[in-house]
Amino acid sequence: MRSYELSAIGYGLLAIGYWLVAPPPAGAQRFGRSVNGGEALSAPPNPPYDGRFTYARIKFTQSCCVQGGEYWDVKWGHDYPRSDFHFPKILQELTSMRVRTDASVILTLDDPELFKYPFAYLCEPGYWLPSESEVAGMRNYLLKGGFLIIDDFVGNHWYNFEEQMRRVFPLLRPIPMTADHPIFDSFYRIPSLEFAHPNYPGITAKFYGIFEDNDPKKRLMVIVNYDYDVSEYWEFSDEGWFPIDLTNEAYKLGVNYLIYAFSR
Repeated sequence: MRSYELSAIGYGLLAIGYWLVAPPPAGAQRFGRSVNGGEALSAPPNPPYDGRFTYARIKFTQSCCVQGGEYWDVKWGHDYPRSDFHFPKILQELTSMRVRTDASVILTLDDPELFKYPFAYLCEPGYWLPSESEVAGMRNYLLKGGFLIIDDFVGNHWYNFEEQMRRVFPLLRPIPMTADHPIFDSFYRIPSLEFAHPNYPGITAKFYGIFEDNDPKKRLMVIVNYDYDVSEYWEFSDEGWFPIDLTNEAYKLGVNYLIYAFSR
C-alpha cells in the first residue's frame, strides 16, 4: 500500500488541525484521583469491541508519583486522551480502514481483551513495573501477533525498560533500527530517522526493534521510540505548538507502524 506526500493529501494530515478533530467526549479530558495507589479513575469505561480499529493504550503499576493513595502523575496516561483520539482521525482520513474515532481503550497487559486489539501503545517505561501475569500476558500477546509501540522515555529510563523487557523475553534484545527497514517504507517512505524530541532540545530520537528470534529479517514485534515522544506531537497537533513539518513526520511514523503491523 502506497501513499502520496502530505501536500497531495490536501493538508488533512497537516497537524490534524483546526477542522479535523472533534474534542474527546466529556469526562475523558484528564486522569484524576486514584485509590490506594491504584489506577486513575476518571478515564471513561472501555467501549465494547465492535470490529473497528480501536486505539489501545497500556496501563501499568508505576514506580513513582503516588502520594496519599493518589497519583499526582499518571505516567502511563501521558498525552491521553488527545493523542489517542487524534491518531485514529488520521487513519480514517488516509486509509480505507474502519476506524473508531469516538473512543479508545485502556487495558493491562494481562487483560484477555487485549487480544482483540493487535496494535497497542505503552509510554514512560522508565516507571513501568509489570506483574508476573502482565509479563506473561505481554509475551503471549506479542508472540501471537500483537504489535506494541513503546514511547516517551529518555536518558537513564532506558535501564528500567531494558530490565522489564528482559523479564518478558530473556533471550531477545532491542536492536538498533535503520531507515532501510520495511517499517519505514510501509506507507510513507521515511528516508531518515533524524527526529527531534519535542521537549528536550538537542536530543534526537533512537529507534530500536524487538524481533522474533533476534532476527531483523523476521517479524518486528515491538518498535521502541527512545529519546523521543511521538504522541506528544499527536497530542498537540491541533494547537500549533510544534512546527507543522515535525508534527507531520510524527504522524507518518505512526501510520507506518500501523500499516506494517497489520500487513504482517
